[in-house]
This record gives sequence, C-alpha cells and structure tokens, in this order.
Amino acid sequence: MTKPLSERVADVLEPVAPAERLAALRILVGTFAGVYVLARLPGFMSPLAQSARSFAPVGAAQLLSAPLPAWALHALVAVTIASSVGFVLGLRFRASGPLFAASLLLLTSYRNSFGMVFHTENLFVLHVAVLAFTDAAAAWSLDARRNPEPPAPDRRYGWAIVLLSTVTVVGYLLAGVAKLRVTGASWAVGDVLRNHIAHDNLRKLLLGDGYSPIGGWLLRFPWLFPPFAALSLAVEVLAPLALLHRRVGKLFACAPFSFHLGVLLLMWILFPYPLSTIAFLSFFEPERGLLWLRSRVWRKAPATSEA
Repeated sequence: MTKPLSERVADVLEPVAPAERLAALRILVGTFAGVYVLARLPGFMSPLAQSARSFAPVGAAQLLSAPLPAWALHALVAVTIASSVGFVLGLRFRASGPLFAASLLLLTSYRNSFGMVFHTENLFVLHVAVLAFTDAAAAWSLDARRNPEPPAPDRRYGWAIVLLSTVTVVGYLLAGVAKLRVTGASWAVGDVLRNHIAHDNLRKLLLGDGYSPIGGWLLRFPWLFPPFAALSLAVEVLAPLALLHRRVGKLFACAPFSFHLGVLLLMWILFPYPLSTIAFLSFFEPERGLLWLRSRVWRKAPATSEA
C-alpha cells in the first residue's frame, strides 16, 4: 500500500532514527572539533602577537569593538576545550552543548579576524552548533546513564540528522552557486580551474611554501581539467538531491570526499574535516562503526576451563 504524501515527506524530513546514531555523530564531531582546537592551539593564540590595527572582525567576532585582552582569550580557549569534553561525554549536555558551540564559534571567528579567513572550519563549527541544540545526549552519554531504559528510535533524532546533512549540502550548493556567479559556464568548459591551480602552486613556490608537484606536472595536460571542473560543479549544484534518498546521500558523500582529496593532491590545500569523512557521516550509520570498535577494544577474554 502506497504511503500518503504527507507521510512520505515526513520520512524524508524527519525519519525515524535510533538515538545511538545521533549520539555517535555527537561523539565523532565533538571529538574532531576538540582535537582540532588543541592541534591548532598556537594559531588560536596568535592574535596575542598581532597589532590591534590588524583586527577586522568577522562572524561572531563582530560583537567585539576591540581585540580581546590576553586573559580573555586564554579564558575563551579554556572554556572551549573544557566544554568540548562535556559535549563529547554528554555530561550536562543542555549546558555543555550550547557552551561549546558558542565558544567554538567565537574562538574561530576571532582567529579569522586577524588576516586570513579559514573557510575549512565553517562546516564543523556549524555541525557542532546543530548538535548542541538537539537530543544528541539521549544515548551513549553520562546524562543518559540516569535513564533505566535505552531510548527507542524516534523522529526527533531523525530530523536532527537530516538537519546536519542539510547544512552539509547547502555549504556545497553555495560553493557551486558562487562559481557560477563569478565565472559562469567557463568554469566547466574553460581553463579557469587549470589557471587557478597554476596560480596557487606558483604563488606557494615563490613564497617558499608547500606546493603540489603533482598539480604542476598535470598542468601540461590541459584537456584533463574541463571534465574535472564540470564534475565538481555538478556535485555542488546537484547536492540537494542527496537529501531525497539515503542511497543518493551516500553516493553524494563519496563525491565531495574525492573532490577534497583531489584538491590536496593538486594544490596541497588540506580540508581536514571532509577528509576525515566525519563531515559526511550523517548520510551513513556511524553508530555501527563505534559499536564495532567497542567490540574490538573491550572484547572479553575467552573463559578458561577449570582443571
């Protein structure tokens, strides 16, 4: 029997999903974000060495009229790291979730207000913000240990997962629209991509920065680039189709991962969040991977027979 249209729409926008799936995304996205802050800690502290005249606030930092004093930046970093632990563990998540999302947004915006804007941070900051205001701690959390029974699958977990996927899809769609607005169809049929790769690698070479020898070598084959450019544009512009069916979403997730891998190989530009694959796990069942990992780590030793 065919489902009514309203029910089919509901299955797309807010499907029934297990709480463990949303919890797995909380753990993985939160862990990535927390580790990222720790790994890039010198960069996040670098505004202390910058002149106040170089402060050009972007994002949430536009709430500030002047650079933060040293003690305030140290406090912001400490709050971000501490709240990331509560976020991942699901400890007092109603407080630690929004606190981590807000502090992470302000910290990344503040660092981006001193010269270079790191677009590679946008997606995981948004994913943290989405998760912070959902029931992502209903399972696999310290908060959930107070509940005698595990939560049943529900639509309130599904809509949050769909929202994460929507944020991902919209990000790539906007990138495709920007390409069309700036270059038009020439991006897909001309030498725009090839020229961009050549300019980026030459600039890095002249400045003594890391560059891609592979990208430089492939420039001698101009016929390669229009198909690559057209494919990348198609993936971005058609990204919303990934929300219509789970199989399409899984197929879509493989495409931008391959795109970012190509950017790394051809331009030596690292997008750590997409390349970690965590950015696309809302299209999959990440709880299965964590369950498998737990079974491998905490596997019980075989019982020994008594003599």
